[in-house]
Amino acid sequence: MHMSADVDVLVIGAGQAGLAVSHELSQRGVEHVVLEGDRIGSAWAGRWDSFCLVTPNSAIRLPGGEYRGTDPGGYLPRDEIVDHLTGYAASFDAPVQEHHAVDRLEHDEAGFVARSPAGDIRSRRVVVCTGAYQRPHRPAFVDDLARQAPVVMSTEYRSPAALPAGPALVIGGGQSACQIAEELHAAGREVTIAPGRAPSMPRRIAGRDGFDWLEDAGFFEQVLADQPSPAVRLAANPLATGAGGGHDLSLRTLAGDGVGLVGRVLGVEDGRLVVADDLAETLVAGDAGFRLICDLARKAAAARGLPDPHPPEPLDAPIETAEVPTLGDLGVVLVACGFRPAYDWVDVPGAFDETGFPIQDAAVGRAADGLWFVGVPWLRRRKSPLLIGVGEDAALVADQLA
Repeated sequence: MHMSADVDVLVIGAGQAGLAVSHELSQRGVEHVVLEGDRIGSAWAGRWDSFCLVTPNSAIRLPGGEYRGTDPGGYLPRDEIVDHLTGYAASFDAPVQEHHAVDRLEHDEAGFVARSPAGDIRSRRVVVCTGAYQRPHRPAFVDDLARQAPVVMSTEYRSPAALPAGPALVIGGGQSACQIAEELHAAGREVTIAPGRAPSMPRRIAGRDGFDWLEDAGFFEQVLADQPSPAVRLAANPLATGAGGGHDLSLRTLAGDGVGLVGRVLGVEDGRLVVADDLAETLVAGDAGFRLICDLARKAAAARGLPDPHPPEPLDAPIETAEVPTLGDLGVVLVACGFRPAYDWVDVPGAFDETGFPIQDAAVGRAADGLWFVGVPWLRRRKSPLLIGVGEDAALVADQLA
């Protein structure tokens, strides 16, 4: 069925960003439609079986959709995150059309056309809310690796039991890589991790969640202009896990559990894995992040006139580099190398910079005339894509649209 439904504002994506925008538009009486290619919260639904939030439940602060459960210090599991978003959409009767994928967004003098197998939709204005994590980064060497051992991307991972048997190599050093390595090891797998660099952090300092200390310290209010380089948009988040009620997770805790650590993977040569001799530097970078976060907690306590929280010291014992696994011996290689923006379907000249991120003009979230973005890392602040911060951006964009 071909429909040409004309709407004033079209919102693309029904995750936390799209729903927050929809809530704020509804509050302001702005007519709109939300198109979702899959179902509400599908990016969360697509995570692995045991996935939990990394931030405490108290950080779910969507406008009109705050966490109201009995465990504010806990970490919602995957299916409950999706339930929360689905309930949120229902609470204000969000005009969401599920299973309505947008293949292309085109711009003409009358506005925009969202091309879709489910029918094209014309709109005067568009808010793109397709998430912070769009295209899993697949380094060039992964194709060579895949000829030697089964490769599974972190976005495809579901559970240890669903993977081919045998020793596992995890490539990546961010939250997903470390959480999956920990889970595979706990399931009795022999695991080696070849990490990139990510800051580590204590899960709790003086009995409070590390996240709460970071929030007190203004960490999530930081703006891109104050960062050393815009490349921070692709940098790994601090290592943390909400699994099992939340505990410390880092390369050091993994090594302590018996996971083998090697250098960063450089490629495959003559059927062998080539890794950098950089594990020591990677650990130093993680420890530096840990110290920085502990210092922020101290400063936050001092600024509030609270006693020194005495944060833990990073474990700085040297860690021996493990033996590099022979590709033929591996049962599976798990690739968790972060994500890149994927806006190739948005056919609006001049809307993106050379790294593929939306370019903003002076208006919050506006990339071109009539085109806005919400839920993008560092759109306004560090917290822009997060459950804690996306509502603020949604309100500002809704104000402009109203």
